[in-house]
Amino acid sequence: MKISTKGRYALRLMLDLATYSTDGPVCLKDVAKRQQISDKYLEQIIAILNRAGYVKSIRGAQGGYLLKKEPEEYTAGMILRLTEGDLAPVSCVGAEKEECGRKSGCVTTRIWQRISDAVNEVVDNITLADMLAWQKELADKEEQQ
Repeated sequence: MKISTKGRYALRLMLDLATYSTDGPVCLKDVAKRQQISDKYLEQIIAILNRAGYVKSIRGAQGGYLLKKEPEEYTAGMILRLTEGDLAPVSCVGAEKEECGRKSGCVTTRIWQRISDAVNEVVDNITLADMLAWQKELADKEEQQ
């Protein structure tokens, strides 16, 4: 399984909003500059996040985007599933599993299910708040060097 740029950029976008929205709405162009992502691509991603109710749009000269909830309430899994769909490595396991005629006699299904369970365990237990803390640790470490 590979996470697409849409999923990776959505995480970076949400983390940027969590980082910079303490002073008010965050302009998408500023996010694009900081994250070195095309603002057109970010507009597509923010539309998905907005429709899902993860962010709110503030119009006007001082407008931009804010998280609708606190960073602790967003997991990496929520954001990735919204942009990527099911994170299962194959179609016969996961939330959107397709029935397979070989399933009853297929030993490899156990491998795929364990991979799926492991991925979900990781992404469902990391929040934007965790990522903010990691970002601060990294900045502090760089500052000390």
